[in-house]
Amino acid sequence: MFDLNAVIQTVSIAALPVLFAITLHEAAHAYVARYFGDPTAEQMGRISLNPLRHIDPVGTILIPAMILLLSGAKFMFGYAKPVPVNFGRLRHPKQDMFWVALAGPAANLFMALCWALLYRIAVWELPPNAFTSPLTRMSEIGVMINCVLCVLNLLPLPPLDGGRIVVSLLPRQLAWQFARIEPWGFVILLALLFIPIHDASILSAIIEPPAIALKDLIFSLVRP
Repeated sequence: MFDLNAVIQTVSIAALPVLFAITLHEAAHAYVARYFGDPTAEQMGRISLNPLRHIDPVGTILIPAMILLLSGAKFMFGYAKPVPVNFGRLRHPKQDMFWVALAGPAANLFMALCWALLYRIAVWELPPNAFTSPLTRMSEIGVMINCVLCVLNLLPLPPLDGGRIVVSLLPRQLAWQFARIEPWGFVILLALLFIPIHDASILSAIIEPPAIALKDLIFSLVRP
């Protein structure tokens, strides 16, 4: 049965983890791109930990809220404004593309570990009070959303980070041919998101098993 109050509570608690998961992912791309020689994001004011600089009204707010509502708070998907990266300005474009692309999922993995540590503090270190229950739930969501985004962005589909990683690893001719998928990448992703298979979408069926396995591994690292 659909419980609107439960979904609204979940959206309220999930807002902060989702906001930082999406925006810090993009900030990581910007920092690493600058490190390897591309100042494009810096010149456009996008090297920042300020979430307001990365929020996309549709991808960061509307779409995640709608998917949470439609899935009964069981699934989350969203995106921030992509950080502008001019791969031609990197010192070694093909090799450095690997690290720029990997920075986003790595940031999500790091945030998942941070939220797991906060979960440990809320559950085992602090005495029970009015704040520990919502903090525990927020931490759980923080771990899960970052695991989902980490796995999602590693899918080998341009323009996702996994697609760019594949491009950086393939021989030049194959990389060029594979990169031609990019204009259709977002359309393919939306199709995977909305085409059902059994009781879920194709995208959630692909992402959920590795994301849950990663979540379980991270929680196992912080348990006493």
